[in-house]
Formats: sequence, C-alpha cells, structure tokens
Amino acid sequence: MTPSISIIIPTLNSATTLSKCLSSITSQNYPKNKLEILVIDGGSTDTTLKIAKKHHAKILKNPLKTGEAGKAVGLKKARHQLIAFIDSDNILPTKNWLKTMTVPFKDTQIIATEPNSFTYRPQDPALTRYFAMLGANDPLCIFLGNYDRQSQLTNRWTNLKFPQQNFPTYLKIKFNHLPLPTIGANGTIIRHNTLKTLNIKNYYFDNDIFSKLLNKQKHFYFAKVKTGIIHLYAGNFKSFLNKQLRRINDYSFHLSQNQRSTNLKEQYLPKILLFQLQCLLVFPILYQTIEGFIKKPDPAWLIHPLAVYSTWFIYLYGWLYAKIKPHQTSRNKWQK
Repeated sequence: MTPSISIIIPTLNSATTLSKCLSSITSQNYPKNKLEILVIDGGSTDTTLKIAKKHHAKILKNPLKTGEAGKAVGLKKARHQLIAFIDSDNILPTKNWLKTMTVPFKDTQIIATEPNSFTYRPQDPALTRYFAMLGANDPLCIFLGNYDRQSQLTNRWTNLKFPQQNFPTYLKIKFNHLPLPTIGANGTIIRHNTLKTLNIKNYYFDNDIFSKLLNKQKHFYFAKVKTGIIHLYAGNFKSFLNKQLRRINDYSFHLSQNQRSTNLKEQYLPKILLFQLQCLLVFPILYQTIEGFIKKPDPAWLIHPLAVYSTWFIYLYGWLYAKIKPHQTSRNKWQK
C-alpha cells in the first residue's frame, strides 16, 4: 500500500530556489491524492507566496519566522502517514525519488529514511558542488565526525559507529547511542505516529528530535537510502557566512533558553579542541583540500580552507558573544 505523505517546507523570502523545489515535488511519479504540500512562511516580502500558490501548496503562517518554528507549525497541521522535511533550497533529483525513499517503510521497524548523499552536479555553483562533495553543510561536522551524507574525503556517510545492514536500495541503521549524526533535514521522511509521541511544541530541532527518541526508546532503526538530494545551500560566500553566523547565534540562544537537548560542547569537546589545533597547524586543512581534489577533481575544493577558517572564526565569535548576550539572528532581511 502506498503511504500518504505530508511535505513540510518552511520559507522566508525563498523565491530564488522555491520554484525548482516545488516543481521537483509536483512532477514526482507518486499518487497526487497521497500528497499534501505545506509551505510554512515566516512573512516573505518577495514572490515566495505567489510561487507556492502556483504549485497548489497549502500556505501556513509562521509568526516565529525561523525554519525550526515553521517545521513545528507544519507538523501540527499535517494529516498524512509520513512527514517529509524538505527545505526550500532542496531539489528532488529524480521523478521516482519519493517512491525510492518510501521503500524502507515496508520494514515496520524503520521509523525514518534519509538520502545517503547530496547530489553532485557539475553545472552547479562552486559552493553547492563543494558541500555535495564534502557531505556536509558545515565543515565542522567533518572534524566532529557527525556528518550524515557520503563524503568524498572519508568515503563514509558518517564517522560515528553504529550497527548497519546493507539492503539493495538502502542501509538499515540501528541508532543505539549518543551522539547521533546530524540527521533530520534535507529530505528526511519520518513516520507521523513516531513524531506524535514526542510532544513537539514551538520548535522542531532536527538533531534533538532523534536524541529525544533515543532517550525514550534506547534504540531505533533508520534507513539511509542509496539516493541523493540536491541542496542549493549558499549561492555565494557571503550567504554561507550569514548562515554560519545564524547557526551559532540560534544554537547558543536556544541552548541558553533550555530549548535544546543537544549540547555540542558536552558531546564533542575533545574533537572541538582538536579542530582548533588543526586550524592552528594549517597543514591538516591543506592536506584535506589536496586529498579531496585527488579523490574528486574539482576546483571547488579550493573553498575548503576558506570555509573551515571562516567557520572557526565565526563560531568563536558567536560562542564568546553568547556568553555576554545570547540572541537569535534577526530574520527581518533574511533571503535565500
């Protein structure tokens, strides 16, 4: 039986990417009566809402503006068996993507599925190609080992160790300890009944959801599907820097408000210190750049040192500033 899917897409001035995202969804070889598309908007002033209406999406308001708040709003209104979290800068790479992603749910033990990689396309901007090859949207994740997509640097989808079984179209992972990889966004599909047990309120923090589930159940099964998803994460380097600053500001703020259950400092302090040492030594970062280029020749690897060092400086700044005045990044002029 084909499962029904509620697709949740938080938006805020997302016009530059939303049309491609929605077109890739509406062109899926999947029964239309089994799909609903929920666009949860934080007050867009561009053509985001016009694009959403054109693709017959149901539009909901998100007064708290952030993507995490938008996901929580969408989840409260979703009606279907499965919940798909697809960001406005995601594009489904094939017309059978939804069918492929729902195959593992035939196994009743599996509570969620996620693409195993970010789709690499030679025609994409350099930043998009770089993150697709890296297997992460945040370079720090490579050093912490908690990335969740296939990386050209390591030839793994994560550096954390969990039992897994290999099936023709997916890997069945048994998550049985913390920390977890950064699962939960960019094409993750979850059983609605599973999410109903977690009492989600104003914010849906991807990583925290699965940590809470693990604390509640002691273990759960998750499928890494042997497919990809296109993620147009940052159109230029300024956009990347803004997103990194937003990431550390928002994380620090919600942590200070006791709204986050994932504490990176507690889980990864030795690796965070090692990351800073590697940055100081310089050579490890240059070695990764060369190694990446050898494994996947693409000049986009030249972005790696810039991305690593800018992340280091921004996170140090954000962490120190949060000690004085924790705050969320303003969404008033936010644009994708």
